[in-house]
Amino acid sequence: MTDWDLRKLRVLRALEEFGTVRATAEALCMTPSAVSQQLSSLSQQVGVALLEAHGRRVRLTDAAHALLRHTDIVLAQLERAEAELEGFARGEAGHVRVGAFATAIPSLVVPALGALRRTYPGLTTKVHQAEAAEVYDLLSAGEIDVGLSLAAQAPAGPVGHDGRYDRRELLTDPLDAALPAHHRLADARALRLRDLSEEPWIYGASGPWRDITVAACAQAGFVPRQAHVASDWRAILDMVAAGMGVALIPRLAAVNDVPGVSLRVPHADQPRRHVVSAVRSGAGGRPQVAAVLRALADAAAGLGSPNVQLRRTD
Repeated sequence: MTDWDLRKLRVLRALEEFGTVRATAEALCMTPSAVSQQLSSLSQQVGVALLEAHGRRVRLTDAAHALLRHTDIVLAQLERAEAELEGFARGEAGHVRVGAFATAIPSLVVPALGALRRTYPGLTTKVHQAEAAEVYDLLSAGEIDVGLSLAAQAPAGPVGHDGRYDRRELLTDPLDAALPAHHRLADARALRLRDLSEEPWIYGASGPWRDITVAACAQAGFVPRQAHVASDWRAILDMVAAGMGVALIPRLAAVNDVPGVSLRVPHADQPRRHVVSAVRSGAGGRPQVAAVLRALADAAAGLGSPNVQLRRTD
């Protein structure tokens, strides 16, 4: 197969456009002898004559015109390739995998990726639902590029406490108290979290959500007595409705009007959880990853404080 030299093909294309070797040389900032040498070399390479004498000038042969038809197609395709590659360089094309915990997907991930599809149709994404603690393992394993997790406290700067990841806070999510509807404090005028210090509590066995619950109660001045272990919101709310204990419920979970459950805002000591984005250290400089991070930040800013979206009984 012929080893094509695009520079020689472009010289041939210029000769067809400008008509003479001298005009071609001037247009390409070459000498006339260099133009003649490039065309002679191309002719030898393809094995057919590309130029023929025409008085004191030269003109293209039929073979040269045939070659130029293919050259135009090749050059046009290369232009398309360059444009597509520029899209990758600008973050407008490529593929990014996003790992997120369940309650972040409808409120943050879906709006962010929807906006990305409209802005950068060449940038594709894949969502991987995972537990909040699991996203760091997925990042380390290279299975996702961006992770959404939870923290009891806001990350201490862009990196947080682990140099393997770059973390930034996206959203502060208020936590409300879920009580059985018949609970003695269900209709209290001003519920405080510490009013529930003697109650049985329902929360997860490990991971960020357990840490967040324990830290919130510690901030209120007590250690929660864990009566039941659960991390699924539906299971937690069903147990609360059955009178088996109390729990903290994030606003992003959007669990309005649950039969048998009174959702209350702890006024004096309302706890919050921090929704954070995480990438492998240095990966945020990739244009595609940066585009996803910007979209998530925009979605979080647009969401604002989730409490305006949910009804509460106070």
